[in-house]
Amino acid sequence: MNDRQRQHQHSVRRIVLPSGRSIEVVRFHETERSLPGGLNVCPQCESELVQPLAWSEAAEDRWELTLECPNCRWSTEGVFTEEQVHELEDKLDEGLADLLGDLRRLAHANMADHVERFVAALQRDLILPEDF
Repeated sequence: MNDRQRQHQHSVRRIVLPSGRSIEVVRFHETERSLPGGLNVCPQCESELVQPLAWSEAAEDRWELTLECPNCRWSTEGVFTEEQVHELEDKLDEGLADLLGDLRRLAHANMADHVERFVAALQRDLILPEDF
């Protein structure tokens, strides 16, 4: 398949509307892409925080993604393999686990600070029944 044919790949999907009418949707697909370092790495600023903004299924176990880097606002659209998308999902899951761990630690530290202040107020008789 030459470059010109590859640029014009398309698929046709028939959709039945609630009214009973059917329409054919023609989707033109970009050729498969890859990013050096993986889909989660920005090629401009090398941030590992690239995230998907939009995604949809493409033909033959491929996914059409819109990706954006929150650091430099670089973005791209492309069609990627299912394997690339799974790797991105794994990176996103790792990031979510890191964020939840940080949130848990911050909430614990914040609560410990509140408890210490409450205990100090109790010890100085600064808490009255009216406070509740």
